[in-house]
Amino acid sequence: MLNNIGLPGLLLIAVVVLVLFGRGKISSLMGEVGKGITAFKKGVSDGSKELEDEQAENAKDVTPQEKDKV
Repeated sequence: MLNNIGLPGLLLIAVVVLVLFGRGKISSLMGEVGKGITAFKKGVSDGSKELEDEQAENAKDVTPQEKDKV
């Protein structure tokens, strides 16, 4: 169903949305979407950093220990 929309259909939908909500409301909505995407990316990077830190703490030390030299 969505494959048959085409460019004229998309333009018609855009015009209807613009008329219903107004330019200011759409602008503020897009700003909020941008902030949400930024917060999501920050959360993902913070989560992966926490996992890397946790793995670094749990890593075993495999360096050979030196024996007492005489």
